[in-house]
Amino acid sequence: MDLDLDTVSMGRTGLEVSEIAFGTWRFGRETPAGNLETDRNAAHELLDAYEAADGRFIDTADVYGSGDSERWIGEWLSGRNRDEFVIASKVYWPTRQGDPNAAGLNRKHLRNQIDTMLERLQTDYLDVLYIHRWDDSTPARELMRTLNGLVDDGKVHYLGASTFRPNGWRIARANEIANQYGWEPFTVTQPRYNLVNREIEGEYLEMCRNLDIGVIPWSPLAQGFLTGKYERDGDRPEDSTASDSDSWADRYLTEENFDALDVVQDVAREVGASEAQVALAWHIHHPDVTVPIVGARTIDQLEENLKAASVSLSDDQFERLDASKAGPYDDLS
Repeated sequence: MDLDLDTVSMGRTGLEVSEIAFGTWRFGRETPAGNLETDRNAAHELLDAYEAADGRFIDTADVYGSGDSERWIGEWLSGRNRDEFVIASKVYWPTRQGDPNAAGLNRKHLRNQIDTMLERLQTDYLDVLYIHRWDDSTPARELMRTLNGLVDDGKVHYLGASTFRPNGWRIARANEIANQYGWEPFTVTQPRYNLVNREIEGEYLEMCRNLDIGVIPWSPLAQGFLTGKYERDGDRPEDSTASDSDSWADRYLTEENFDALDVVQDVAREVGASEAQVALAWHIHHPDVTVPIVGARTIDQLEENLKAASVSLSDDQFERLDASKAGPYDDLS
């Protein structure tokens, strides 16, 4: 693939990361029929393709594929210079059935799990450790103290918070506590954000902007809706990996979302790109977004997504995309 990804600064960390991150949540994931969505060989081939495009920012989690995602990344990394790559992972979800301490953000689980994650990844450190959810049973001071200890131990470089609700007060409060004690704060977030899921606009993005926190969105293509494969009143395509539940259809197959998709398709025709590339280019051009995270089942899908980095949007095109669907605060007077 004739594409070399550039790098951008990750918030105030000083770390440079690829302008498109590669998400590995499909690695080892079982479909409802019991088949692996991405097996070990396919995972390594996808990582090869990402590396060939000069991609160096890989995102995973301890529960992806029940740990296989981290294992397969670790196997792949073992033949390379680990320091050339930025590796991010996440922790929160249960890792042992029936053990209440093998879940959440308590100190016991965090310390045990970070060692397991590093062993799987065959590395001495994580560049970014995200908390995958907030744990109301663990006080913020206890959490930040424990996370700071992982940084002091050299096992983690930077801290992040993933998949929070639009209200970012928990992140702001945790960072205030960290700053009070001289501990490492959260410097990146990983929320859902795309042209039709706009819930973080307003206070959440303003918080990230004011605190200089990097924003690295997941689901930039809205679970495939923004690829253009869905049509008004049309049948769901055979290659769709979206949920068959009514809640998915209620969330995405709406008239206002299709109106937004119309704008994406208009811009795609203007710039000679696919809908997916335009939707990703909106993130790349967005002043409040650090980099989007893309996933793929095939090398062709991955290469198409990565080519979004070469799509240039005019100010008018960006503004039309940005205005294609109202954010949660746009109607307030």
